[in-house]
Parts: sequence; C-alpha cells; structure tokens
Amino acid sequence: MSESIHAAASAVHTAAGGIYLGWAPFTIQLGNLIVIVSMIALFVLAIFVRFPRGKAPAARRSAATTAPPSVRDEASDEDVYTWTGRTRAWLLRVLPPRKLLPQTQPSYVASWIYVFGMATLAALGYVIASGVVLALNGPAWYHLSPLGLFVNSTHLWGVELFFMFMVVHLWGKFWMASWRGGRALTWITGVIAFAVSLVTAFTGYLVQTNFDSQWIAFQAKDALNSVGVGAWFHVADVGQMLMWHIVLLPLAVGVIVVLHVLLVRVHGVVPPLDADDPAEPAAEPTEAAEPATRAEAPVPAGPGRRPHARQHGEPETVEVHDEHAHQA
Repeated sequence: MSESIHAAASAVHTAAGGIYLGWAPFTIQLGNLIVIVSMIALFVLAIFVRFPRGKAPAARRSAATTAPPSVRDEASDEDVYTWTGRTRAWLLRVLPPRKLLPQTQPSYVASWIYVFGMATLAALGYVIASGVVLALNGPAWYHLSPLGLFVNSTHLWGVELFFMFMVVHLWGKFWMASWRGGRALTWITGVIAFAVSLVTAFTGYLVQTNFDSQWIAFQAKDALNSVGVGAWFHVADVGQMLMWHIVLLPLAVGVIVVLHVLLVRVHGVVPPLDADDPAEPAAEPTEAAEPATRAEAPVPAGPGRRPHARQHGEPETVEVHDEHAHQA
C-alpha cells in the first residue's frame, strides 16, 4: 500500500514540476500545458454538448420560467420542487425575517445585564479586525513600529474586554436560567463559544514571538504530552500554533457565535425569572366561576309568546296562551 502511494506521489510530482517542453523560443512546464489543454477542451465541450434536462415535469418547468418573479417568489411549498426552493422555504420557516430583524424588544431588555452580550460581540469584532492587521504586517511590524505596538496592545486589551464582557454575560444568563423556554441549545452554544475562545487566546499567547510565548509553550508542552494530544497540538511549533490562532479557531468561534445569535433571534431574549416568557406557550385558561347574574338574550316574541329575560340559575318560564281555552 505504501509503495503504491509513493509511486502515485512520484508521478504527480513528476507531472507537476521538473518536466519542461520547448519549441524554439517557447518553453512550458508539462503541468501547465496539461491545464491549458484541459481548459480549452472543457470550453469546447461546454459549447457543443447538450445539457441534460431536469426531472421536473414540462408543465411545471414552463410555469416556473414564464411566471413573473413576484409570482414565482410567492409560490407555496407545494410548488417547490428543487433543492434551492426547499432550502429557501425551510430557512423562511426556521428563520423568519420578522424574528431576525425585529423592530421592538420587550421592556425588560432595558437593563444593564442585557448589554454585555452585545458588548462581547463588539469586542470580538475589534479583536478580529486588529488581528487581521497584525497578521498582514507580521511580527517585525508589531514589535518595532510604534503603530504596530499600538495595534498589538489594543488587540490584547480587546481580548481582555472580550473575556470580561463574556464572563459577566454568562454569569447573568446562568442566574436567570437562560435555558428556559426551549433555549437549551442557545445556552450550550454560548458555553462552547467561551471554551473555544479560551483555546484561541492560549494560542495567541503562544505566537507572540517573544520570551513570554516561549516560556508558556514549554510549560504547556509537558502537560499536553501527558494527556496524549501533544502530537496533534504541538505548542512548541510556532507555525502550527499560528495557523490554529488565525485560521481554525477564529473560524470555529465565528461559526458558533453566529449560531448563538441566530438562536437568540429565533427564541427571543430570555426574560427575568419573574416575567412572562413570550417564547413559552400560554397556559390553558381554566374555566372560571360564572358570574352570579348573567343576562341572556330574550326569547323572540311570537304567537303565544312574550319576551322574557331570566336570571342565571332560574328556570326559563315562558307563558303560553291556549287559544282553545279562550274559545271555550
């Protein structure tokens, strides 16, 4: 097996580099020639090869193509027969725009404890923006340049504020039991975001490229090796830690935070413990005791009847005039 893999790798390497073809003044690498010929062949095939028809019925296809956009957009779920249409219908059902971008919020949101979630997002935004600037300019810039030192310092303080706001946010939501009303996944994603952010901050300390990062790396190396993860998470490898810090872990934090915010929008902001939760279904109304008196609709007047209004609990009495008795 290993010999086959080695032979395939050697063939790919030979085709990719090392072999050049020359015609008079022209010289081209074999790999580039293969790519150019393939592009030309694909272009010609795309023009002349007939495109396969879809599986939708002809009547449905014609209706979908001839109807104006406004009509097609308002089609019901029964008219959706493509994966894009089904995905759109599912997204509109799960993430309705009125919940994603609400105009109003409940009155209990006017409290400082609800501010720290947005403050955490603001700090995360600055950390990502300043991190991009640091990655583009490199260690020499943020260690020697005055502007680089300033951006590096504000990046660090942005991380400090991010964790300070996040911890206060988690404290507040924990004591408010924010997993109520079907919000368990919202709470779980928030906790996972905090845990992944800790690892991201740890790798940030490891890529400072100074004495502190070296000391932290070699102190953590033995601990990670003792639990068996040092081979995959090599803290002494600056290149690996840099990729973890600027690519993989920020991507994971971003995805989890976006999911967390979407869940907050869908289920709403958790209310205080003594407030009504709009996300929870209202309790079934119990049949209250009927009032002592109830006015009922009068019995319609007719031959031999007169209007009569009775009190609740009284038997209905209706006078009937016997015409035969009068005749007798």
